[in-house]
This record gives sequence, structure tokens and C-alpha cells, in this order.
Amino acid sequence: SLLRACALNAKKKKKKDNLRFLMIFIITLSVLFTDQLAKLLAARNLLLNQSVPLIKGIFHLTLIHNRGAAFGILKNQTLLFIFISVFAVILIYFVLRNNKYKRFSFYNISLSFILAGALGNLIDRLRLGYVIDFLDFRIWPVFNVADSAITIGAILLGYSILKNTETTTQKAKQDVSGNL
Repeated sequence: SLLRACALNAKKKKKKDNLRFLMIFIITLSVLFTDQLAKLLAARNLLLNQSVPLIKGIFHLTLIHNRGAAFGILKNQTLLFIFISVFAVILIYFVLRNNKYKRFSFYNISLSFILAGALGNLIDRLRLGYVIDFLDFRIWPVFNVADSAITIGAILLGYSILKNTETTTQKAKQDVSGNL
């Protein structure tokens, strides 16, 4: 019957949604765990401002307490960064929850990375009042795993949006040419 078919379809959709949320949760938790573990190891094994070369002149581990945003800008604005981070986490949660594309995609992966990075730095700010940075490529400001996750997520999000825009444009052109 039609009712039974609708019920089965709703059940399949719910199962897909649960799988999508499980993948988002696994990615977010994995990145967040890696970030927090790496920061713990850096804080326990390095002195503040100590720099240990792994590849001399190219890649060092340097423990920094970052009281600002990216590249140390807006120092000592902890409450502002906490507010922005909480807002970003809530926004990303609702975007993922209400995503009209219910399949698992680059879009979901990108937001999972950004979410994990925002949570990782938020945990530091709430717990310590600053963010632990330790990855030092010498030509770039010192950063951490959470910062990397946010950057990777932003790149994937840009790719996802461009890919989606390109696909939408191609479909629109096909629709227009099909109607002529």
C-alpha cells in the first residue's frame, strides 16, 4: 500500500541521516581528540617559547600561548573569541542538521573539520584562557591542529560550494537548452 511505501521510505531516510550524523561525529571527534592530545603533549614536553627543531630551519615545535586570534591579532580578547566560537559551533550544528543535501559530502566533511577546529580552540580558551600553538614552519606564525582543521575545512567548503555552483549552472544550461 501507499502508506507502507511511505513508511519504508521514511525509515530509509532516517537511517541515511543517522549514518551521515555518525560520520560527522566520528570526523569531528577524531580531529578534536588529535588536536587536544597534540596540545597536551606539546604543553607537557616543551617549555613556553622553547623551539625544538625537527627539520632545522624548516619545521620546529615551538610552544606558544596565543591570547589572540589567527596570527596573534586582537590579543587578550578571550571573551570575544569564546562568544564567536560558541556562535560558530551552534551555527555549524544547525547547518549540518538542516542540510538539504542529506547525503554525506565534501560539504559535511568541511563543516566537520571547521567544527572540530572551533571546538578545539574553544576548549583551550575556556580551560586555559589562551590557545596552545606549537607547529612552527618558521615562515608562518605558529599554529596548532585545530587551526589546520579550520583551514582544511575552509578549503574543502570553498571547493564544495564551487563544485555545487558549477553543477547547478550546468543543470540550468541543460534545462534552458532542453526547453528551446
